[in-house]
Amino acid sequence: MLCTLSGAGVAVGLRTRRCQWTGRTLLWLLNNLYNKATTRVDNGKQIEHGVFGLGNKTYEHYNKVAIYVDKRLEELGANRVFELGLGDDDANIEDDFITWKDRFWPAVCDHFGIEGSGEEVLIRQYRLLEQPDVLPDRIYTGEIARLHSMQNQRPPFDAKNPFLAPIRVNRELHKGGGRSCMHIELNIEGSKMRYDAGDHVAMYPINDKSLVEKLGQLCNADLDTVFSLINTDTDSSKKHPFPCPTTYRTALTHYLEITAIPRTHILKELAEYCTDEADKEFLRSMASLAPEGKEKYQSWIQDACRNVVHILEDIKSCKPPLDHVCELLPRLQPRYYSISSSAKLYPTDVHVTAVLVEYKTPTDRINKGVATTYLKNKQPTAGEEVKVPVFIRKSQFRLPTKPETPIIMVGPGTGLAPFRGFIQERQYLRDEGKTVGQSVLYFGCRKSTEDYIYESELTEWVNKGTLTLKTAFSRDQEKKVYVQHLLEQDADLIWDIIGEKKGHFYICGDAKNMAVDVRNILTKILSTKGNMSEADAVQYLKKMEAQKRYSADVWS
Repeated sequence: MLCTLSGAGVAVGLRTRRCQWTGRTLLWLLNNLYNKATTRVDNGKQIEHGVFGLGNKTYEHYNKVAIYVDKRLEELGANRVFELGLGDDDANIEDDFITWKDRFWPAVCDHFGIEGSGEEVLIRQYRLLEQPDVLPDRIYTGEIARLHSMQNQRPPFDAKNPFLAPIRVNRELHKGGGRSCMHIELNIEGSKMRYDAGDHVAMYPINDKSLVEKLGQLCNADLDTVFSLINTDTDSSKKHPFPCPTTYRTALTHYLEITAIPRTHILKELAEYCTDEADKEFLRSMASLAPEGKEKYQSWIQDACRNVVHILEDIKSCKPPLDHVCELLPRLQPRYYSISSSAKLYPTDVHVTAVLVEYKTPTDRINKGVATTYLKNKQPTAGEEVKVPVFIRKSQFRLPTKPETPIIMVGPGTGLAPFRGFIQERQYLRDEGKTVGQSVLYFGCRKSTEDYIYESELTEWVNKGTLTLKTAFSRDQEKKVYVQHLLEQDADLIWDIIGEKKGHFYICGDAKNMAVDVRNILTKILSTKGNMSEADAVQYLKKMEAQKRYSADVWS
């Protein structure tokens, strides 16, 4: 996020999930930003700025955009009002921001000669308007943007206009072990949506009905009340936090993340509704920046995996109005899944591979993943069609343009998903008589007898000569073996494919541990087998990335 301040009141905000801009594009943006901004200030006063970056340390280019923006603005003549702040979403990005903000505002006030009150006043952004007389056909019932879009479907389908895709198949992939992994086939026929192997399908889930009911009870609210939340800032383009008018039941079911771990600002707001002073102080302390407050928040909220329902259950005197809870909670986001099929083989179907999220918390509650629980219950039957709202997100995770180019794929667990599509596509091309390069897959799971997904398909591709398969079953022996260990053992093979034959290398799965380990191992192999220094090996990998020969589809 970039915030520029000046005497003329220039302000700009930017946010990116990952750094995907080239230096040239960003330089052009900053030059134009500065040139346009300087035309708005009187007597040539220079731009004054403060930058806070939103990033995640599990990614290689952690906060690179924010660091570059801060530096480049200074080079262009802007004056830094306050030091660069960096937020890490892998830890506690809100804590990072609040710590920075609490020092930022006094510095800004001092710089501009503004006298602050020193007290933070909690002011609601939205006002409640109950609307009992609204006609039923004017009430939102779960649509993302256009009213009645779920009943009257029309293309193009995208994030604001998802397609209701029938589920053709929903079957279990695991053979045991107590966990569940689903193979789901979505029918997109007639949607005009197209996909390529490596793309993502996004799905809008709904929250568990029992949690919705519980939250309504805890707030003493009638869930069927029709209402709107209206922005008190009349100049804002965002009139409502979610589609309105609607009912509390719809808002909590379709529009709000009620199972998310609440950030500290939510606790601060909830504290004001406690009738017991001890409860109020407890919530306020967890929302503070004091070391003991941070420790309480970590243990009582994060480690215990408490969501807003759990908090209101455990703090009996806290009875917030449900409309304020709806204002505080973040929007329910679509869930993205790597498509595990090839459009060459399945042009009207999209396959999804998803592990069911379900675990017991330290408070003996059972927490369930919103999307995977929703999908698990969507079982097609002969007499009834079940549908889910979806759209396609294009990706840069692509097979080589030339099918004869060899590839290496590293995908433990559900990281196998996009590679199933890749291998399907390569088998399809071979069946057409085309020359296809070597395809090597490193797959890992816990036990070969329990969670070895798509085993029969992989075996068939091996038998047909399309795939070279390397498997690591971490718990089938006393000493755990992971895909990283197999890569270390296959240094000659890996160098031959990516060093000698200029093949492509792909990783899909856990960003925090597996992907980092694999990248380090790859750097070591390039260094030893390619006779490079470590620095040269790192640069070789960066060149592979630039050439799209090294691709990662990872998550933390």
